[in-house]
Amino acid sequence: MALFNTPEKRKAGFRLTLTACLVAVIVLGMGVFTRLADAGLGCPDWPMCYGHVLWPSADQDVQRANEAYPDMQVEHDKTWPEMIHRHLAASLGLFTIAILAFSLRSREPDQAVKLPAFILAFIILQGMFGMWTVTLKLWPQVVTAHLLGGFTTISLLWLLTLRLNNMRWQIPAIDEVKLKSIRPLAVIGLLVVLMQIALGGWTTSNYADIACPDFPTCQGEWLPPMNFGEGFNITQHIGPNYLGGTMDNAARVAIHFSHRLGAIVTVAYLAFLCLKLYRLKLPAAKTLAHVILTVLAVQVTLGISNIVFQFPINVAVAHNLVGALLLLTQITTIYLIFTAAVNRGGIRV
Repeated sequence: MALFNTPEKRKAGFRLTLTACLVAVIVLGMGVFTRLADAGLGCPDWPMCYGHVLWPSADQDVQRANEAYPDMQVEHDKTWPEMIHRHLAASLGLFTIAILAFSLRSREPDQAVKLPAFILAFIILQGMFGMWTVTLKLWPQVVTAHLLGGFTTISLLWLLTLRLNNMRWQIPAIDEVKLKSIRPLAVIGLLVVLMQIALGGWTTSNYADIACPDFPTCQGEWLPPMNFGEGFNITQHIGPNYLGGTMDNAARVAIHFSHRLGAIVTVAYLAFLCLKLYRLKLPAAKTLAHVILTVLAVQVTLGISNIVFQFPINVAVAHNLVGALLLLTQITTIYLIFTAAVNRGGIRV
């Protein structure tokens, strides 16, 4: 089954929305790179960078910036990732405005309008979290929420893309009951993936990535000393600066260890979901199951490679992007299952 419908059957704004979805992926990747390069505070002010639209480059500008922020000197290897990320995020907002305008002007029946409006409002909120990430000095709660907001933005744009694609599964009536039985399982699969992404976000926000530098053990033990109370204390006060993290080793180990356990649960549950999809004996469902398992295998490989190769930044960025792709497979599964149309002729597609 082809993923995208023929051009004449798509709704207005499909290509624009698909492009915005791809831009959102780039924004997420750039944001992850910025975080992993410790450039989250590369520009201590917002939305400018030391008072510049881009960043200070001339010697006199750098000198003035250093005088204005004596505790946060200009580091050019950190200013450019932060500002490129900000400008890409701003362009995504412009894309969303264009999508909403396109939807409002369209006269096609059932043209989506509420979803584009919600996406625009959410991106504005996401921009606020981007500001708070800087002004609150990388407070883990805000950093994690900002990362989750990036994943949510991609998911919403992909959902809109699927709606504008205007394609539905056609299933024989005999399989209608079977397909409906998969619905709650698919929703749970989405929640499992979201929980694992949240654990990953909390891990990186608290600099717990390297808390377990070995695999499959952690610091040479199967059950190392852990402090879950501190590791998952979401009521911690806003500190002066969270760059580098403030938790002790036992707390970070607890976070990292939880992310590993979450990976095991995610793999087990998605494998179970794929088995259920495969047993539907619908060619499209089998294809979807194969895609999910492939993306899952790549994601697990990247996760292990992160540890084995001592957390290279390119592997870590890829791990986040494939995590987003895994989330989109769950969005696609739910969309297709809940919008499937019964074909009384019994044709399987």
